[in-house]
Amino acid sequence: MKRLMLSTRLTGATAIATAVATAVATAVATAVAPAAAQGAPPQWPAFASQLTAYVAADSIVGAAALVMKDGRVLAHHEVGFGDRALGQRVDTNTIFHWGSMTKTLTAIAVMQMVEAGKLSLDAKVTSFIPELRKVHAFPGTSIDDITVRMLLSHSSGFQNGTWPWGNGKPWEPFEPTTWDQLVAMMPYSETGFNPDAHYSYSNPGFVYLGRIVTELTGDPWEAYTQKNFFTPMGLTRSYFNSTPRHLAAFRSNNYSYATDSSGTRVRANGRDFDPGITIPNGGWNAPLGDIARYVAFLTSATGPDAPMRGEPAPRGDAATRALYETILKRPTLESMWVPRFPVSRDSTGEWMGLSFFVESYPGGNIVGHTGSQAGFRSFFYWNPTTKAAVILAVNTSNNVDGRSSGEGFRKLIAAAKAMLK
Repeated sequence: MKRLMLSTRLTGATAIATAVATAVATAVATAVAPAAAQGAPPQWPAFASQLTAYVAADSIVGAAALVMKDGRVLAHHEVGFGDRALGQRVDTNTIFHWGSMTKTLTAIAVMQMVEAGKLSLDAKVTSFIPELRKVHAFPGTSIDDITVRMLLSHSSGFQNGTWPWGNGKPWEPFEPTTWDQLVAMMPYSETGFNPDAHYSYSNPGFVYLGRIVTELTGDPWEAYTQKNFFTPMGLTRSYFNSTPRHLAAFRSNNYSYATDSSGTRVRANGRDFDPGITIPNGGWNAPLGDIARYVAFLTSATGPDAPMRGEPAPRGDAATRALYETILKRPTLESMWVPRFPVSRDSTGEWMGLSFFVESYPGGNIVGHTGSQAGFRSFFYWNPTTKAAVILAVNTSNNVDGRSSGEGFRKLIAAAKAMLK
């Protein structure tokens, strides 16, 4: 495992904290294997080179990716800095923010409620959140028509953005910080189409799903997820909101590009930011190793080095399989990958299931999700048939002077999917 590299600027108490964090990280096994690409797909070297070129061409400060199969990481690649000012390189310990990939955790929590008999996918959302009746319904429809299944498949008609203010004023929060703020905006919002008519991405929809989990369990969504997913899965370096002290040295800064009187420059936005009430929509922080453990669960991997509870699990390990089943039964999980609506009304290439994106190709499907929040952008995709997966994160958003992180990022997604087919 690579060790975190810090510049000599970290002295005194900071150096002590860094040493403690390094010891903790060494003690907590990660899913990340040595950098050698033994057993990796033949396209991996080209993909790693493409990531390096993208980082240079689009002025990305730091990035990391890995490829895995059947629960074992085959190769990984890190480029640039987690914190440029401190000379802190990205390595296997670096903690990224995963944005909307968090939605898949929220969906799993909802499906746990379904398996427990506490919730139906066809339940009316207003049965749990009556405040939503303040939202103006699309003509000829009712807010009471919207079901849990529609929220999960982004077909409810609710808007995309959670917070209508984003002009950079000092009094503007990053996201709404309390449920009351979200409720206060409901009379000034509307649904955009007939419920269950088609796909339209909605961030607030997953805030509402998190609220339903809280209503059913009495736990804040973050506490519920910690108890019922992170802890049993051994995701000891996954967390929400501010970074725990013992992990602070590993947290990546996030960056964006800004134009002012001196020209275009990179801006460090700070290591932590407050997603507020929107954490079920996009609040997960973790190193790539924890995401790899998550993918091991999604692919039902119990093969060599299946990243569970900090130790390798032998192939066919009954305890690992039983643990997976306590989190979510396999048929329930696979039902979330059944396509419901095409993502584009002009194409059937990519579909939305229950929170997961699904792309069909001859012989199988590719399943996954992307994330984008603050300067962080990420994705994970896997092939349910082969149990191969690719995970990637970057810490910089660049959309100025005709340069767009989006185009290069989309090319990386396409290359990752091609590697899995």
